[in-house]
Amino acid sequence: MMELGKAAAYSEFGSDVFSDAEMARRLPAELYIALHRTIEEGSELTYDVAGAVATAMLEWATEHGATHYTHWFQPMTGATAEKRDTFIDFAGLDRMPILSFSAKALIKGEADGSSFPSGGLRATFEARGYTTWDCMSPAFLKRNSDGTKCLCIPTAFCSFSGEALDEKTPLLRSMEAINHQALRVLRLLGDTKTRRVTPTVGGEQEYFLVDKRAFHKRKDLVYTGRTLFGAPPAKGQELSDQYYAATPEPVMAFMHELNDALWRMGVPCKTEHNEVAPSQYELAPLFVSANLAVDHNQIIMETMRRTAERHGLTCLLHEKPFAGVNGSGKHNNWSLLTDTGVNLLKPGKDEAGSRVFFTFLMAVIAAVDEYAPMLRMSSATIGNENRLGGEEAPPPIISVYLGNYLQSELERIAGGGSVAAHTGEMMHIGVSTLAEIKRDDTDRNRTSPFAFTGNKFEFRMVGSSQSLGMPNTVLNTIVAESLSRMADALEAADDRESAWGAMMAEQYAAHSRVLFNGNNYDAAWTAEAARRGLPAIDNTVDAVEVYGSEQARAVLNRHGVLSDHESLARREIALQNYATQGHIEAVTMVKIARQTILPACARYSGVLADAAAASKQAGVAAPAQTAMLRDLNRRMNDCRGAADALDEAMRRQIPETAFEQAVLHRDELRPRMEKLRAAVDALECIVDKAYWPLPSYGEMLFRIV
Repeated sequence: MMELGKAAAYSEFGSDVFSDAEMARRLPAELYIALHRTIEEGSELTYDVAGAVATAMLEWATEHGATHYTHWFQPMTGATAEKRDTFIDFAGLDRMPILSFSAKALIKGEADGSSFPSGGLRATFEARGYTTWDCMSPAFLKRNSDGTKCLCIPTAFCSFSGEALDEKTPLLRSMEAINHQALRVLRLLGDTKTRRVTPTVGGEQEYFLVDKRAFHKRKDLVYTGRTLFGAPPAKGQELSDQYYAATPEPVMAFMHELNDALWRMGVPCKTEHNEVAPSQYELAPLFVSANLAVDHNQIIMETMRRTAERHGLTCLLHEKPFAGVNGSGKHNNWSLLTDTGVNLLKPGKDEAGSRVFFTFLMAVIAAVDEYAPMLRMSSATIGNENRLGGEEAPPPIISVYLGNYLQSELERIAGGGSVAAHTGEMMHIGVSTLAEIKRDDTDRNRTSPFAFTGNKFEFRMVGSSQSLGMPNTVLNTIVAESLSRMADALEAADDRESAWGAMMAEQYAAHSRVLFNGNNYDAAWTAEAARRGLPAIDNTVDAVEVYGSEQARAVLNRHGVLSDHESLARREIALQNYATQGHIEAVTMVKIARQTILPACARYSGVLADAAAASKQAGVAAPAQTAMLRDLNRRMNDCRGAADALDEAMRRQIPETAFEQAVLHRDELRPRMEKLRAAVDALECIVDKAYWPLPSYGEMLFRIV
């Protein structure tokens, strides 16, 4: 293997990151060690350490040309937020300008807590909120196109009363919870060396790229992120010729610049390729800690949008920007890693390792079965509602895919069989010049919402525009709960060997119902899942309501992840987002239909009428023109009627509560929106292209700059 330092192409990796190596070089040894005790053991962060870090961070940032810094945080908007401050200060009686960055400025910032979504945790007159430095996620430089740079310091965001107002704080709490419970189980299984267990995540990001000029002509895309109208093109993805196909050169240029920027910011992206739909792509990073993975994914999404603009493109992160073609997800690959380098979800090479593996495997299965509604809740957004259940995304029934071999082994152990190491088998393809390859223990099941893929679980329900924060917060918490129960059972036993076997048998009997290795799209599975008693939450409103359930609040509270107030606040925010975004979509549809579509159709109607009249005046029958005119006018009336019906529904008395508003959109507005879309899409198919005012699906999906 070639050392990284000898590869010139990779020498820039992390150059815009205030890395651990930079801190080691710039901090006194005793303060560097003290900082690592905080990071690794959770010991108190002192102002002496913070002050030294602030001084070193200032020196490094200004050496790299930064003039400002910001506390970079992740409010409950799904995006990031920042307020930039200059390093310039004034000192002395003569007010001479100096560069200044103190421990206080590093540790604590202030933002308006009532101006961000709070779900009732903050009132308008109670505005104070705090940002506080997350020392486990390194600071980095953000470069602007004009060459200026800003130091971004990852922070948590909380209210004046200490309640979480962001995605990061609950995630960090959940990571502490799962570390505590995982260590309990490991000690009971004989592991005395591991000091920390960290959930690791690799978040695959799917996205679309479209011509920026076409994007700006589609106000539905501009305002909502998805096309509210659009007839299907003559060719979509039917030939399966897009996936892994050669990437267009303009997109390659975009990817090259994107990779350079992410590389400098220390985001280790490894894989990029064409996705299933035309103009759809995917970027997959390497695994890092869950906290860092959430930060990296936010950096990836922002950098994609900024970079695309410079290439005459627009990056679409919506889960379903185009109806009828593949939507975009964010596959959340999750595992557990010890500080000794052991992946707890990797099959063991000996009996002890296999026992650990099957214990943690069973813990995850039990957690997913018991708390499936919470996982569904964590992926519930209005955008994802358009994607889930389609033929490109998991259905709303949550099941676990293990593969036949692994499931049979787990069943054998639960039945009292011995634990044995598994070496796997080699596969010969039948060509002498091709090497034998090792066959994985499991295949891949792209229809499964929660699939084991060799040394990790892939949670496939997460939406492409979502933050990875809540899905991983929930996953960490429910697995921590499962591990806690296992630890309780083993600690109470006199004979842990027999207790372990009994525990595995009990857990498998209680939770094997969630295991399914077949086709999740098959209608027969829906009936079978109902017979097994698996929940199927098929809409966003019902999924969001899980935040308020006794089960969800209890487990989040028990592990110190979210208080009841914080859980209910997130429910309120999610419902309000659903209702508000839905209202924006409905208003946008009515405006486009009335101000753009119908006037264009009227102009074309005039052309047809003139053509028919001219033909008749010349003594020539015009049945085709007359039929076209009648068909057009009939469909225009359908469009006008559908727009009026939607507008009328929006103008009714608006309910007071977020829940009632969300239900109104789900039950009243969405069906009317679908009728209006159908009417407009039918018009697109019969109106002369020269008169149709919107770029078509074909123009957007098959034309790149």
